[in-house]
Amino acid sequence: MMQMAPLKTEAMGRVRKPIAIQRLLEWAFADECASIDFEDEGTLAPGYGHVGNAYRMAQRGLLGYKIDGGGRSYPDHDADIVASAVAVLPEGCGGRRMAVQIAELARARAVPEAYVGAVTRCEPAGWHVNPHGRRAVTESLGQVADCSGRKVKRHDIRVCPVVFRPAADQIAAARRNYLQWWSALLDLRVCLQIQNDMSRWNVTHELPTRTPWKKGLAE
Repeated sequence: MMQMAPLKTEAMGRVRKPIAIQRLLEWAFADECASIDFEDEGTLAPGYGHVGNAYRMAQRGLLGYKIDGGGRSYPDHDADIVASAVAVLPEGCGGRRMAVQIAELARARAVPEAYVGAVTRCEPAGWHVNPHGRRAVTESLGQVADCSGRKVKRHDIRVCPVVFRPAADQIAAARRNYLQWWSALLDLRVCLQIQNDMSRWNVTHELPTRTPWKKGLAE
């Protein structure tokens, strides 16, 4: 009979649920509306520190003020930890630029464009559109003389400029960005697993597909 591994618990006795890093990011930024603060005291310290809601409330208490009115509540403390980890991504994983992209994608529950299944097509560079439809834009290369008859006739030589969409460099750039995003998630997964101080979640080893555009080729 196979035995199930026991779920990890925190000091308060709460059972920590397993969660993949991508889902954790979506929970923090989409569900809990966490935000990245690059000037947060925690993110300015070495490592993956964080400043949570308790610290913010204590600071307000020291200043002797509180916020009146309604508005949304603070994100969960675990969401603060995730946001702070994202804010201090190393430059090798894209730094602040990638941190912002990760947060935006997580809020949209999306992944970077990787042109999965993209087929490059040759198309006219431009179109002329009128009430009767559209036709490809052409350019004149000059004229040639036709001396086959009694009179010399001149014919206009026209060509249709074409482009390839999506362009190969466009696809390559998008896939490089996807790989860097994937590497950043790997870095976050490892660091949050090592830090291991969230009360709700236990980060699993699961990651998004590393090269989804190769899936069809493998099959």
